Amino acid sequence: MTTNPHLPTKQELIDLRREFHRFPEPGWREFWTTARIVEELERIGVDEIHLGGDALDTDERLGVPDERELGEWFDRAASRTDRTDVLEQLEGGRTGVVAVVDRGEGPTVGLRVDIDALPITESSDEGHRPAAEGFRSENEGFMHACGHDSHITFGLGTLRTVVASDFSGTFKVFFQPSEELLGGGKPMAAGPHVDDVDHLIGAHVGLDYPTGTVVAGLDEALAFARFDVTVRGESAHAGLAPNEGRNAVQALVTATSNVYGIPRHRDGATRVNVGELDSENAANVIADEATATVEVRGESNELMEYMRDSVRRHVDSAAEAHGCEAEISLIGESIREDSDEELVDLVAGIAGDTDGVSTVHRRRSIGASEDATYLMRAVKDNGGTASYVGIGGGNPSGHHTPTFDVDEDCLPIGVSVLSEAVLDLLGDPV
Repeated sequence: MTTNPHLPTKQELIDLRREFHRFPEPGWREFWTTARIVEELERIGVDEIHLGGDALDTDERLGVPDERELGEWFDRAASRTDRTDVLEQLEGGRTGVVAVVDRGEGPTVGLRVDIDALPITESSDEGHRPAAEGFRSENEGFMHACGHDSHITFGLGTLRTVVASDFSGTFKVFFQPSEELLGGGKPMAAGPHVDDVDHLIGAHVGLDYPTGTVVAGLDEALAFARFDVTVRGESAHAGLAPNEGRNAVQALVTATSNVYGIPRHRDGATRVNVGELDSENAANVIADEATATVEVRGESNELMEYMRDSVRRHVDSAAEAHGCEAEISLIGESIREDSDEELVDLVAGIAGDTDGVSTVHRRRSIGASEDATYLMRAVKDNGGTASYVGIGGGNPSGHHTPTFDVDEDCLPIGVSVLSEAVLDLLGDPV
C-alpha cells in the first residue's frame, strides 16, 4: 500500500495522545477534553462542529452526576482553557462532539471514538512510562486506563487524513462521552447525526493484542445493564427496641445473596455482580437506608434482560419481606450488536496491506461490554453497515488497571487503517 501523504507524523500523534492522557475526565464531565477536541477540529478545518444538545439527545443520558460534582469538574476545566464559548454549551454534563466534513454527493461514513476516563489512581512507579516520561494523570484519582486517549487520537488523526484527501460524500466523527458508564452511546445514537450514516466504524485499542495486530470485527460484546439500588426502612435503637426498626441493611444483604442465586440460562452466558454496598448507620442503630450498585450482563440482549428483570424481582421481594421499600435506578446500559461481514472483509483487506501490521484477525470476541453498539444498531436499522475494529496496542498491563499504557507505535497504524477504510467507503457510491 502507498502510504497516504496526509497522515500525521507519529510524533504528532504521540503528542496528542499524551496531552489527553495528562488530563483525564470521567463520563459527562469531559469538559476540558471536549473543548480541546474542538480546538483541534478548528485547526483541521472541518465544516461543522456540533456540541451539547446538537450532538446528542440529552434526555437519553444515563448516569449523569449531580450538579455539585458537575460544577467541580466544570470549574477545573475552566481553569485550564479560555474556551468559554465552548464550555457554556457543555454545562450540565452535555459533553461530546460530532464533527462533519461535507464534500457533496456520495455516501455518509461515520467513525465513533470514546473520550472518557476511569476513576483509577494512576501508578507513580518509575517503571510506568507515563510517570517516567512526565505525562501521568494530573487529575489525581482518575486516568485513561482503557485507552480512550488513544481513541481520541485515532479520531483526530483520521479526520486530518481524510480532510486532506480527495473524496465525495460526508464524513462524520462521533467523539462520544461516557462509555465507561455505558451512558453515552444511547443518547448519541438518538441524536440528529446518525440517521443518514451509511457505514459506521468503531475502534478500540489494546485488548491484550500486540502492536501490529488488527481485528477487523470485534463481536460478542456482552449486553449490559447497571443500576443503583437504594433500600429504605426505619431506624431504631439496636439494643433497646430493635423490633421497632425496619432494617434496610438486612433487606439489601438478603437481596444480594438471592441475586447471586439466579439460575444461569441455558441459551448462553450470563453475569451478575453486586458492588459498593454502603450504609452510614452506626453499629447500635437499625439501618434506615442502604445502597448498592448492581450490574448484569448477557450473551444476548434477551439474556441480559432476563438477568436484569430477575434482579429487580429479587430486590423488590427482599425489601418487602423486611418491611422496606426499594428504588432501582438505571445508570448504564448497552446492547449486543456484531460486525457486518462486508466491513470485516474491507478492514481485513486494508489492514493486511498496511505498514506495521503483522497479524490480521477477521473476527474475535471482545468479551466485555461496549455501547458503540447503539450507534451500530441505529445505522444497521437504517439499512447501513457497521463494524467494531480492534487495534493491537501491546499494553503492558490489563485494561482498567493503574499501570495501563499502550505502545505508541500503534497510533499511526490505527490512523492508517481507519483512514484508508473510511476513504474506501467514501469512494464506493451507495
